[in-house]
Amino acid sequence: MTNTTHPAAPLLRIEGIAKSYDGSVRVFDDLWFDVFPGEFICLIGHSGCGKTTILNILAGLEDTSAGHVLLDGHQLQGPHLDRAVVFQSHALLPWKSVLDNILFAVQGRWPAWPREKAVAHARHYLALVHLGHAEDKRPAELSGGMRQRVGIARALAIEPKILLLDEPFSALDALTRGRLQDELVSVCRQRRQTTFMITHDIDEALLLADRIVLMTSGPEARVCEIVENTLPASRTRSDVHRHPHYTPMRNHLLEFLVNRSAPLEAHAGDAARDHRRPPIVRPLPAPALQGA
Repeated sequence: MTNTTHPAAPLLRIEGIAKSYDGSVRVFDDLWFDVFPGEFICLIGHSGCGKTTILNILAGLEDTSAGHVLLDGHQLQGPHLDRAVVFQSHALLPWKSVLDNILFAVQGRWPAWPREKAVAHARHYLALVHLGHAEDKRPAELSGGMRQRVGIARALAIEPKILLLDEPFSALDALTRGRLQDELVSVCRQRRQTTFMITHDIDEALLLADRIVLMTSGPEARVCEIVENTLPASRTRSDVHRHPHYTPMRNHLLEFLVNRSAPLEAHAGDAARDHRRPPIVRPLPAPALQGA
């Protein structure tokens, strides 16, 4: 268990942020972590630890009660097109076609573009999520998975510095969720898209994330540790479970959620804990016994 350094400067810096409502006990307190360019971060924690509130703060939809969030060295000031959000609900405009939903975002991002250029740009991102054939359909004519793909294409089409995902696949059936996970992996790798995602799904985090931020339970939730994903970057949903690092990684995350996610005050004996520098953990398989 060591703290490691990253060769690049952080794109996003979360510095001591806290959130409380009406002066009551803080939902979370003193959170510190970084997100680096091109990195895919997943945040895991039990309900009530403030995960969605953290994402809303990063999106500029809520303010912190304390601390700062810096993007590219500048403090966040409300919503901005340098961040794109995909929520659990697709949030598409029901009266617009699939293409026009994406075009609406593109024209908001680049209002001076001629329509032909904006349409070509929107179609490019529809093709990335394999929905070029559905550009004239309305959201009501699409399945739940297709609507989420449109939402992802719309978010990517504005070419944000960071993509924010709030459990976008949680309401989908297992097969659809798996297909969308594969598509998200492919698109984010292709574009080196910096991404921050909330999830309850350990296997989803192992497939998607470069690092996994583990939150203790609330109130006054903290970042307990940050897990580096030691699985190969080329992993796919069909082969990830075959890698020797998979079981140690999965067991580590599961053990945290079951046994170690209590508020940090419950671990008062851990005097060495430094909330400003959460420990970096790299779960690895146990070495084979000699002569076995």
